[in-house]
Parts: sequence; structure tokens; C-alpha cells
Amino acid sequence: MSTQSYALRDSATMLRRNLKHLARYPSMTVVLVGMPIVFLLLFVYVFGNTLGAGIGGAGGGRAVYVNYVVPAIILMTISATVQGTAVSVAMDMTEGIVARFRTMSIARVSVLTGHVFGSLIQSMLSIAAVFGVAFLVGFRPSAGVGAWFATAGLVALMSFAFIWLFVAFGLAAKTVESASNVGMPLILLPFLGSGFVPTDSMPAVLRWFAEYQPFTPLIETLRGLLMDKPLGANAVLAVGWCVVVALGGYLWSKKLFNRESAN
Repeated sequence: MSTQSYALRDSATMLRRNLKHLARYPSMTVVLVGMPIVFLLLFVYVFGNTLGAGIGGAGGGRAVYVNYVVPAIILMTISATVQGTAVSVAMDMTEGIVARFRTMSIARVSVLTGHVFGSLIQSMLSIAAVFGVAFLVGFRPSAGVGAWFATAGLVALMSFAFIWLFVAFGLAAKTVESASNVGMPLILLPFLGSGFVPTDSMPAVLRWFAEYQPFTPLIETLRGLLMDKPLGANAVLAVGWCVVVALGGYLWSKKLFNRESAN
């Protein structure tokens, strides 16, 4: 068996370990998915009628706003779900299991790839659950089949990128508690972009930040795909940001993991 085959076999074993861990302790998944759903219901049923009137004019309202806000909730779901990745990685690093793995004859890369692909599956299931609730509260996208495939691909790419970033956060965290809080700023970024209200309604300084921060092109690309609107330069910016975040997170994770191995 080649080195690559051993690495794939060990990565599959670590993936099964992480999926069993998620199934054995579902409370974290429920909490991480529940928060975006609560925000969805809050914004649709409490603020939706008023905010929708500002977006759709006289013909706006709750029905218009739910179509507007769902892309931001999807991105918030990814941010919330991958926060659990940082916690899981930090638990492995602080509870000695990684040190135990290092004494075994397994591919070292499999420890992190197990976390990455386990979290990717968890993220996609969480997003499917949020989409389900969104449809129940009136979300009515106009995307065609091709746009739905593109949406799925973009969501997977965003999840993959943020997972690698949060793996690095988990490796860098000194405690599990600090790992559980390190991603909070990312959860708030959709509020400081075009996620919940148009950027042109913001003060000048905040509008500048909202238009150029990375979450805005991600949200606008999702919104364009789901509502069959022109994407403009947002699609290129969205993919570019994902590649930068994924590559940066991977290289940072690799450096931190190798440093821990050397100690």
C-alpha cells in the first residue's frame, strides 16, 4: 500500500471518529444550528415587516425581507457551525488524544483532515436544516437548477475555507474556553455588511467598511444566485476570499500542528 493510500485510510478512520463524536454529543450541533434559526425567526417575524418595507418600498414587507435575509443567515450558520470545529480541535490538543495519536503508526495529516471533512459534513447538514426552516417561513428563491448547484458549490467552498481557519484557531487556543469564543467576531460580521440591511442605508464610514469587508461579496453572491440576479464582480471576489481564507487557514494550521509535534 502506498503512502497516499495509508493517508487516505487513516483520514477515513479519523473522519469516522469525528462523525461518531458528533452523533454521541449532539447538543453542541443543536446549539450551533439553533442560534441562526432563532435569528432567522427573529428578523422575519419581529423586524421583517418594517425592514422589508425599507427594502421593497410600498410592495415590500415580511415576504420580501425573508428572501433578502436568508443568505446572511446561511453565512451565519457556517460561522456558528465551524466554531464547533475550533472547540473540537482544542479539546483534542488539550486532552492528550493527539499526543496519543503521535505514538501510533498513522499518517499525521489524518488528524486534521478528519476534523475538516467531519466539520464540512456537519456544516452542510446544518445549512440544509436552516434552508428547511427558511422555506417554512416563506423563503421563495427563483434560482434555476444550475444556480442551485452553484449555490451548493459556493456554500461548500465557504464552509471549507472557514473550517481551515477555525482549525487554526483551535490549534492556537490555549484552552477549550478560549477556542469557544475566538470566532464570535466572525458571527457579527454579517451585521456589518449587506446581510440584514442594504449598505447604502449606513453612515459613510460604516458603509465603506461594509462594502469592502469579505462577507459582503459572499452574501451578495449567494443572494444573486438564489434570487436569479446579476452577480457582477461579487462572484470573483467571493471565490477569491474563500481561496485566501482556505489557503491561509491551511498553512497556519500546518505550521501550528508541526510546531506542536516538534515540542
